[in-house]
Amino acid sequence: MGYNVAIDGPAGAGKSTIAKLVAKKKGYIYVDTGAMYRAMALYFLDCGIDPKDIERIGDACKKADISIKYEGESQQVFLNGENVTSRLRDEAVGNMASVTSAIPSVREALLELQRNLAQTEDVIMDGRDIGTHILPNADVKIYLTASIATRARRRYEELSEKGESCNYEAIEKDIEARDMRDMTRDIAPLKQAEDAHLIDSSDMAIEEVVEAIIKFCK
Repeated sequence: MGYNVAIDGPAGAGKSTIAKLVAKKKGYIYVDTGAMYRAMALYFLDCGIDPKDIERIGDACKKADISIKYEGESQQVFLNGENVTSRLRDEAVGNMASVTSAIPSVREALLELQRNLAQTEDVIMDGRDIGTHILPNADVKIYLTASIATRARRRYEELSEKGESCNYEAIEKDIEARDMRDMTRDIAPLKQAEDAHLIDSSDMAIEEVVEAIIKFCK
């Protein structure tokens, strides 16, 4: 049985960055569930599927083969044999993933892979409902959050560093809207598990957050 660490929290809280660093220090396998949902969302976009077309999305799920591999210490996400890692952070992909991740057929398509991996390996997963739904018996549960203003600023700086044109106010509104969708969806909404440790990273450095989580691990 693997040792499991679950990190949940809203968009832009730094879950992926923190989870990767904890995984490296502790020797866990990092499973980026958000990247898996984004890969599925990318497939829907490439197929020109409307997020409201539940029937087409259900059919598309059966044709999307998503896998995670490591090249050195770098995680790569493959969609039907193609490395799509570089496309997963596009805003359109993130928005599509936020909408379609609540669809039962999408969740069912990815759930088995995630749980099977957790049963056999020491893993750390981050997402919206890891501790509440995907790995309800995880050994350690973390709810990582930050203020909307902090998350918007981080996203703005990330995009600016890539040379992409962006608007802070638009990013802030998008994050606020995404929070509302994630927290109010009918299936496995974003919320803090009762036994999760709350960490607000608004005024914390990355290394401080990493060390705070490691203290809860074996």
